[in-house]
Amino acid sequence: MDKVLNFKQGRVPLLISMPHAGLRLTPAVEAGLIPDAKSLPDTDWHIPRLYEFAAELGASTLAAEYSRFVIDLNRPSDDKPLYIGATTGLYPATLFDGIPLFREGLEPSAAERATYLEHIWTPYHRTLQEELARLKAEFGYALLFDAHSIRSIIPHLFDGKLPDFNLGTFNGASCDPQLASQLEAICAKHADYSHVLNGRFKGGHITRHYGNPAENIHAVQLELGQCTYMEEFEPFRYRPDLAAPTQVVLRELLQGLLAWGEKHYG
Repeated sequence: MDKVLNFKQGRVPLLISMPHAGLRLTPAVEAGLIPDAKSLPDTDWHIPRLYEFAAELGASTLAAEYSRFVIDLNRPSDDKPLYIGATTGLYPATLFDGIPLFREGLEPSAAERATYLEHIWTPYHRTLQEELARLKAEFGYALLFDAHSIRSIIPHLFDGKLPDFNLGTFNGASCDPQLASQLEAICAKHADYSHVLNGRFKGGHITRHYGNPAENIHAVQLELGQCTYMEEFEPFRYRPDLAAPTQVVLRELLQGLLAWGEKHYG
């Protein structure tokens, strides 16, 4: 394996994680995918571009290089299910629509998957852990923002149209409730967008595992409806006209995180 992640260290106590932004495939995964999967439809498209402004705020960023079709970095290494009902695992076997991801008999082998765990999943989580530890050592606390996006209508996973901004704090366990309330209030100010806190998406493994308010590490997941910044179907074009107003809200959310941290710990 060569480059498996893209990490940029910042200067403020905020790390933005982008575990599903990767587009690279291993030869075994690429060879086995069904035709409908070759365009990588379940990617968190353009997330690094959408959050490019975060560098101006001084945030650290960590983005995956490999597709979630190889290994899902937002799942625990033991592949224990995060949700009751429809979901995808550490080694996804289906598309979000419920269709098998691989042609029959062409799934990566157990040995190949063990390699993905060692060389893709582990370095991402090691980097995440080390950066949170560095931030906490330097500032006394750390803020983690796990940035995701998803097609806004996927009947197999949820009913109806997803809200635009889906904040998740693992039902209040991954960050201070006051912080979550402030982020929700920021979303509420922007009436053109719908939002929810701990709705269908409460936070995946990264939010649940690393968020620990008692240890001064506060983690929030944002699952953003892709209709807010791109075309949701192939070729999945980025739409600057849609993205610009969405970035206004994202910037306010990240600034809100930082302001809360300064006030709470300053």
